[in-house]
Amino acid sequence: MSIKQLRAFHYVALAGGFSQAARELATSQSTLSVQVGQLEASSGFSLLERKPRGATVTPHGQALFELTTRLFAAEAEVREFLGNEAGRAGGHLRVAADGPFLPLPILSSLKNARPGLRVGLAIDNSDKVIDALLSYRADVGITARYPEDPRIHAHHFLTMKLGLCVPVGHELAARGSIHMEELTGLTFVMRERGSLTREVFERNIADHQISLGSVMEVSTREGIREAVSAGFGISVVADREIGHDSRLAFIPIADATHAVREYAVCLAERQHLPLVRDFFSHVSIWAQNSATPDDPAG
Repeated sequence: MSIKQLRAFHYVALAGGFSQAARELATSQSTLSVQVGQLEASSGFSLLERKPRGATVTPHGQALFELTTRLFAAEAEVREFLGNEAGRAGGHLRVAADGPFLPLPILSSLKNARPGLRVGLAIDNSDKVIDALLSYRADVGITARYPEDPRIHAHHFLTMKLGLCVPVGHELAARGSIHMEELTGLTFVMRERGSLTREVFERNIADHQISLGSVMEVSTREGIREAVSAGFGISVVADREIGHDSRLAFIPIADATHAVREYAVCLAERQHLPLVRDFFSHVSIWAQNSATPDDPAG
């Protein structure tokens, strides 16, 4: 067994085939095939199932892939440390978040402090954010769902209030605030079940014992905006996620007692890394600088 054989297997498994892995490693398919074959011969296990188009891991291959993922993530950390990539001037930070509005200003602040910083940002739902950390595809994350997994370190940095998102021409658009009971019977456009914002909103609905009108489900935030703008209904959104769409207005819900809490997260084993620590520091700085007197406590 050699590191070259492990690397060949890892990238073929990651890419789902020899041809794509060969392109990424700038080598030939035959070289990778030989190296993976040697690894299988020395281990006595079949690691990849070859198919006409691509390759998939066997059960033994999946177990090895989980180990090589950790191995090459650690190798990348060592390379950055020895190359001074973890110094104040640069680094490479992979970020997973469940929306763009919070990570972007934080990353902008971090990049100002580290002019050579390279950033990768992936937007997905909260569960996928945690999956990205656990599979070493992300270094840090921002999520509204508290991670119960003990392998994850979480820092609560923001609590967001709920409000309505309505077209600027809507009869409610000029209101300074609204109460839950006034939402009875109104037509809503909402994210699919599994959305944290919808989950929090529904807890408020249950507490106030009200019933909405018809609900249209849309799978993305962008889709919600377009549907609301087109007059399909109103929606609910956290105050920091309304953005700057001139077609829409935000009306706070005065008596919504349940709010959306945001967490900065990373693997507990990696929270000591300089770049990860720096990210968490800028999260706290941004939260302090952007706080308003009426932000919910805790």
